[in-house]
Amino acid sequence: MPDETHEQPTTPEDLGRTYAAMLGEGAWQADLPSEPPLAEEAAPPPMLRIIEALVFVGGAALTAKRAREILRGLTDEQFDEAIRQLNADYRRQARPYTLQAQGNGWVLSLRPRYRHVIEKLYGGVREARLSTATIDVLAVVAYRQPVTKVDVDSFRGADSGALLRQLVRRGLIQVVPMLGAQPKEVVYATTPRFLELFNLASLDDLPKTLDLQQM
Repeated sequence: MPDETHEQPTTPEDLGRTYAAMLGEGAWQADLPSEPPLAEEAAPPPMLRIIEALVFVGGAALTAKRAREILRGLTDEQFDEAIRQLNADYRRQARPYTLQAQGNGWVLSLRPRYRHVIEKLYGGVREARLSTATIDVLAVVAYRQPVTKVDVDSFRGADSGALLRQLVRRGLIQVVPMLGAQPKEVVYATTPRFLELFNLASLDDLPKTLDLQQM
């Protein structure tokens, strides 16, 4: 399977802390304050720019639920419209990136014609051999995401902790938040890098494998 020679030093802990580190712990109020600001810099940033900044930060895909936790008063409809407007702006401005659906959220991703830049920056790609067990774990995560370690272990009938950590280090899967998960329960999903390395536009392009879909 393909893998880049340069591997980012990503750990589950780093990914889990991504959103917690964003611009303090408080939530923004996107509406204008009740009294005029003393200076232009005192006004809060527009809602559209805040959502763009949240996606730019990276980490787990930005969902409407997570955006609502940060932006008071934001609705699902406003979030969806902001995503559409940002992508329209990027197309009109011929930007090299786009907002791409990932699971229930959105990530900032290079357009296909610009992905060779990653190869130039990190020194190209090489074939990296993954063990059969590692491929099994990756397949379970890809088809069943978001999925917990307990679920992966259950599907495989074996402990998958070390293999999941290996895939996180390679940047093929990441830790993501999930509604209803236990406080210390780790939930996994594939990354934009997974899509890029396997030449998939979205998870809908995964091969329709009946055995995996029935797991």
